[in-house]
Amino acid sequence: METFKFLLFSSYTFFLLLFPLLNIFLCSCEVPQTTLYLPITKDSSTLQYIAEVSQRTPLVPIKLLVHLGGRSLWVDCDKGYKSSTYKPAVCNTTLCSFAKSHACGDCLFKSQLQPGCNNNTCYIWGENPLINTYMDSAEIAEDVLAIGSTPGVRITWQRFIFTCVESYLSRRLANGVTGIAGFGHESPLSIPNQLALDPTLNKKFGMCLSSSTRSRGVIFIGSGPYYVYNPKKVDVSKDLVYTKLITNNRGFLLSEEYYIQVSSIRIAGQHVPLNRTLLSINKNNGVGGTKISSTIPFTILHTSIYDAVKIAFIKALPKNATLVEPPMKRFGVCFSSKNIRRTKVGQDVPMIDFILHKQSAFWRIYGINSVVQVKKDVMCLAFVGRDQTWEPSIVIGGYQLEENLLVFDLPRKKIGFSSSLKLQQTSCSKYDNTIQG
Repeated sequence: METFKFLLFSSYTFFLLLFPLLNIFLCSCEVPQTTLYLPITKDSSTLQYIAEVSQRTPLVPIKLLVHLGGRSLWVDCDKGYKSSTYKPAVCNTTLCSFAKSHACGDCLFKSQLQPGCNNNTCYIWGENPLINTYMDSAEIAEDVLAIGSTPGVRITWQRFIFTCVESYLSRRLANGVTGIAGFGHESPLSIPNQLALDPTLNKKFGMCLSSSTRSRGVIFIGSGPYYVYNPKKVDVSKDLVYTKLITNNRGFLLSEEYYIQVSSIRIAGQHVPLNRTLLSINKNNGVGGTKISSTIPFTILHTSIYDAVKIAFIKALPKNATLVEPPMKRFGVCFSSKNIRRTKVGQDVPMIDFILHKQSAFWRIYGINSVVQVKKDVMCLAFVGRDQTWEPSIVIGGYQLEENLLVFDLPRKKIGFSSSLKLQQTSCSKYDNTIQG
């Protein structure tokens, strides 16, 4: 199949060419919109969600951890980065300004110049949320990037801006993963914001994580539609529940994260008694509120919220569900699944609703996302209680997001939730990866 290429100029080239091309970008003509398909694999040992792209010249496949709050695409350049098209960003250039670089410097700690360590180059912060560690000298650079939508079809950018980091920042990444794919909503170097420089794309993407480690999910990049099969082709981006995207400015390193308003929690139709102040972001220190994360496996709840949810969930369990004591190490509530009926959306356990900005806007979590099978005939409530005194009170994790479509509409600053695609007798692994637009 013919290889398609969309040439994305480097950011400084884009600005230099802006005025000559003004008549193109401001014309009344319609530019055909494209939707890219970035396959996402769930790692069986770490439960991390992994994207695979190709980079460099010649092209080399690389695996990247999907990080919704990431500032950029970064790669561990200490692990044999070789490319004839690698170009570090020179200090005080438009590219450094565009990337919001905070510092410039020279290569001081290597025996020779190499990708990630060059003289007179500019830096941004690099971060690894798995180890809560930051690096203040992630070298800004450009190189070829290719996203493979289907076998034989590849979308290629000749000068994609990314950052090079040292190996210590890649600790706890899954085996074979050498970097992070950042989808932050503010940084000009995040994947959605940078790809939107291509006029055929826009700052909108949908994330659909598969619950299986054998079948891949997908991140749709672009305006949509987002098709899956059931077996007919269905646009699962229709009929979503939308809520406002909230920016938490507790610190410049955290401004990329996706926060939403959760105003209450309902279990089996009954409101859970909660300390409501925890559900809002404290304007003085930025703690509290609800964050969506693609880098933690299970939703974390502030201990007081978790205790209330646990009590309400146990109370609403079927009478023939026997609690298992002691519970598993990670989870606080476990029970025998011998007498629990299965439905098309998982075990028949109490439904959990996250009420958003108003009572009629809620995200419903069925058994397939609320409980997890830990061993034969034993299931656990798939939420974790933790002291979140200086953190978000709720961090929605990957297990709760699986087989749900989330649409991140950055221009309109809102996020859409589908609830489980199993209700439509389909899944995230059944995406239509044969269509380019």
